[in-house]
Amino acid sequence: MKKLILILLFSYTSFLCSAQSSVDEGLAFQYYQQGQYQEASVLLEKLFNATKNDTYFDLWYTSLIKLKKLDEAEKIAKKLIKQNPKNLHYTMALARVYQEKGQIDAANKAYSETLNNLPADEFKIREVANIFYSFQAYDLAISTFLQGRKMLNNEKIFTYELLSIYRFKKDKNMLVQEYINALAQMPELLLQAESVLSSIFEDNADYLILQAALLKKIQKEPQTEIYTKLLIWQYLQQQEYEMALRQLIAQDKRVKDDGAILFNTANTFIANQAYTTAIKAFEYIVSKGKENPYFLPAKVEMIDAKYQLVITGQFDKKAITDLATEYGSIIDEYGKTAQTVFAMKKLANLQAYYLNDLPKAEKTLEDALTITGLSAAETGQMKLDLGDIYILTQQPWEAFLIYEQVAKQFENQAVGNEAHFRSAKLSFYQGNFSYAKSQADVLKASTSQLIANDALNLSLMISDNLQSKVDSNALKMYADAEMLQFRNLPAKALIKLDSIAIAFPNNSLTDDILMAKSRIYIKTNEINSAIKVLKELIDQQGTSLWADDALFTLADLYEKNLKNNEEAKALYQKLISDYPGSMFTTEARKRFRKLRGDNIGT
Repeated sequence: MKKLILILLFSYTSFLCSAQSSVDEGLAFQYYQQGQYQEASVLLEKLFNATKNDTYFDLWYTSLIKLKKLDEAEKIAKKLIKQNPKNLHYTMALARVYQEKGQIDAANKAYSETLNNLPADEFKIREVANIFYSFQAYDLAISTFLQGRKMLNNEKIFTYELLSIYRFKKDKNMLVQEYINALAQMPELLLQAESVLSSIFEDNADYLILQAALLKKIQKEPQTEIYTKLLIWQYLQQQEYEMALRQLIAQDKRVKDDGAILFNTANTFIANQAYTTAIKAFEYIVSKGKENPYFLPAKVEMIDAKYQLVITGQFDKKAITDLATEYGSIIDEYGKTAQTVFAMKKLANLQAYYLNDLPKAEKTLEDALTITGLSAAETGQMKLDLGDIYILTQQPWEAFLIYEQVAKQFENQAVGNEAHFRSAKLSFYQGNFSYAKSQADVLKASTSQLIANDALNLSLMISDNLQSKVDSNALKMYADAEMLQFRNLPAKALIKLDSIAIAFPNNSLTDDILMAKSRIYIKTNEINSAIKVLKELIDQQGTSLWADDALFTLADLYEKNLKNNEEAKALYQKLISDYPGSMFTTEARKRFRKLRGDNIGT
């Protein structure tokens, strides 16, 4: 019985000790996290003496240093080193105290001793490096990992740890070097490298560090494709599309690829409006012959890139005629089907707005609408396009009917709202301002922010410029100018816009005229003229309903056309701060952060 009582008593005592230890540990961590280092140090000393656990030691020691009890800390470290000379924790702790005291030579000697006594043990090496990292001795943590590589004769070990430290320190040169050294054996790191480098690089000078390192590596190891892939990415980041294409073609020839990588990257060129480079890429794929799986997709995309050049005003009349012929060839070769309807739609657009052949454009779209197997939304969109052509052929009633038909069929849907808006614009062109405004007022509640914003602008423009006879007459001239622009007659539209102020001085349309002129200049690729009128609008018409539109458009031109990121960034910031309720604010904030170099997960 006595024996049983003793056993129970011992068990109960052990339980109490364990429970007390848990309480002490919880309190110690709480005190430490709250910066109450005096209270933490008492409990941590008790826990360390009971367990000899290095985690408790590190926190206890840090607490003493935070409390500036450096002599006490030095005495403790020396005592522990004497008791256990193989425990590198204590040697490093002593070095840390020397460093805190300003005894740099003594600290460096102790640190060197730690590094020289590193065991050839991966776990121990990591442990030592982590201790250095814990008290922000990042260079010593790096030295530990590099020394460990030599000791273990393994250049690839500790890659993730070194990448993490270089990234934290923003050591761009070493980060680049570490990725390049690792990629050949660890190609799965490519996407991570692209993400990390894009988040840490601040300007083109940083990308040039990567470019120089890659070109040097490719010269030594031309067969290692991963380096070429990263170099292509680097050229794309710098918007050096021609250089990227050159590398892509060289890579394609070297590995005898089917063109898949080149095809996908060419679409990136298009997304960045580098249409000429995209066309060259697609031409190269097409040159591989009809047997290539990307022959037809590349041919279609090549023609589409040429189409984009046309509508941005970068092609002459002969090139437009040639492009129309190419679309016609696709339709002749493959027939008028659901698969070729894209070509018919774009051919009709060229015929109507660039080749001045309205009867053919009308016929092309009417034929396209007879094709079976098209989705309702696609049919609805083509009907809207046909309605636009009816306006150009002076059949406004036909245009109105087809717009209303689509609006009714797709009520409360995007296509239906677009139909309502085009109907309102038609009334505006005709000078029927009251009906146009009533339609626009209904659309202000549209679920599509773009249509709602356009409708709001139309409604406000009409109501703001019908206050007097002068303004009403000026608005009619403005509507005529918009109609000329709709017919793709930019020169005549500009003349009409400039005539408004002459015919009706002191009219209230100054800001509307400037915004309309900027759109025309952008479409005709007269970027400097567009910038000039946008700046005039922003400087002189700061309270205009077009002010936020003008700011965003100007920033976009500086970013994408002039490649002046600093000016673009300043304009986006002005938009965010001056017009927080603008529909452009969210996109402006996203672009500002991207230009600043933030990692926004895209």
